[in-house]
Amino acid sequence: MKNFDFQTAIKIANQAFLLQTKRNLNDVEIIVIQGAWDREEYDQMAAKHQYATSYISQDVAPKLWKTLSKALGEKVRKGNFKEALKRYYEQQLLSESEKNNQTLSDSEQPTEIGPRLLQTKINATTLDALIPDCYIERPPIESICYETLLQPGSLIRIKAPNLMGKTSLINRILTQVAAHNYQTVSLSLELADRKTHFSNLDKFLRWFGINLSRELGVPNQLEDYWDEAGMGSKVSCTSYFEEYLLAQADSPLVLCLDDVDLLFPYPEIYEDFFGLLRSWYEKARSRQNWKKLRLVLAHSTDVYIRLNINQSPFNVGLLIELSEFTREQVQDLAQQYGLENESTWVELLMSLVGGHPYLLKQAFAYLKSHPDVTREDLLAAAATEAGIYGNHLREFWLNLQDHPALAIAFQKVITSPSRVQLEPLSAYKLQSMGLVQLSGNEVEPRCQLYRQYFSARLGLESAKAM
Repeated sequence: MKNFDFQTAIKIANQAFLLQTKRNLNDVEIIVIQGAWDREEYDQMAAKHQYATSYISQDVAPKLWKTLSKALGEKVRKGNFKEALKRYYEQQLLSESEKNNQTLSDSEQPTEIGPRLLQTKINATTLDALIPDCYIERPPIESICYETLLQPGSLIRIKAPNLMGKTSLINRILTQVAAHNYQTVSLSLELADRKTHFSNLDKFLRWFGINLSRELGVPNQLEDYWDEAGMGSKVSCTSYFEEYLLAQADSPLVLCLDDVDLLFPYPEIYEDFFGLLRSWYEKARSRQNWKKLRLVLAHSTDVYIRLNINQSPFNVGLLIELSEFTREQVQDLAQQYGLENESTWVELLMSLVGGHPYLLKQAFAYLKSHPDVTREDLLAAAATEAGIYGNHLREFWLNLQDHPALAIAFQKVITSPSRVQLEPLSAYKLQSMGLVQLSGNEVEPRCQLYRQYFSARLGLESAKAM
């Protein structure tokens, strides 16, 4: 493959950006990509090119990564954009190769579909593109959430491991309440730069306030309300929200914060921020203006952090826990992908991946877009590097390699024929990643796919270490 240098990367990024937005990258967007390529922080990029740091980090960069995420079909951020562009480039090369193969005569075409042809990456965005209206109801969750958000000052907590459908549920209920002319804001903490915005409370709350303004489409007036030295950051943020954002809202405002568990490793921020959210929730009990606010908090794992019981937003409101799809829901999903007469094969797939929404969609979508691939070949290659889950499994593998203690804990899980007990923090982290499921104080692999793949990988690593 051609050397993937910066010039290649910027051409690929511009091509993808053009297809998504019908325009080329502008100068400041190229500056952000160049800076990220060189591992610069946003404040370094801003200083070098004489821009305000907030303009780069809170306006240009989030919009750029969001657009590239849609264009490339996977979540893109400053830390992983190189790999994302490279994967997109490799997919283009593969597509060109497949097109060239199609020009061969029938006698020259291969007679079997081998595992090598199952490597094309299917990601969450691609899945939605194949079946735009695909959504599996989980009654009565949707109606309960909807009815709750119609109540003044309500709060909903949605808990589920990664890729279990939190975002789909959020989008569903936000669409429903928007039909009542409610204002909606969905903000993921994944968009915050950890080194910059998670460094102290004031920077985080400023990022929070600026992004609320941006999502609501109103001018940023933060400096008119901010007095860190006099009032403090929490009071400043509350004043901005109450006297500016809520005051001009003539209808209820649903504020959804996704990935809030990203704050759990930062006690210097989460203690005050979660306490702030709890205080806003309490204000809605007695203050008319605050009754407009409805809060939705989404997180991937149990709340293992220490919080004063009277300052925590995690022990009030409505708790929604998303579980795997039932057999009936899986059959409904298969039908949406045109596989309604595949019940026997669907059962075999479920024995491998359970009712995991993302893994099921990935298999169904692959078959829909590759009708020449047999069901047997797909299942045979599933737990290998060449299978349709290869990229998904490698991401887990790379994460575990960066966290050796978690790798050791997970090896204990997959090598045991029954559920095992782990140190609580390891169990919570593995559950958050989506690798295990909890049953009381014990854990087991979330599905057989993970057991098969990681039994080979972690076993090999152990052998090397001996």
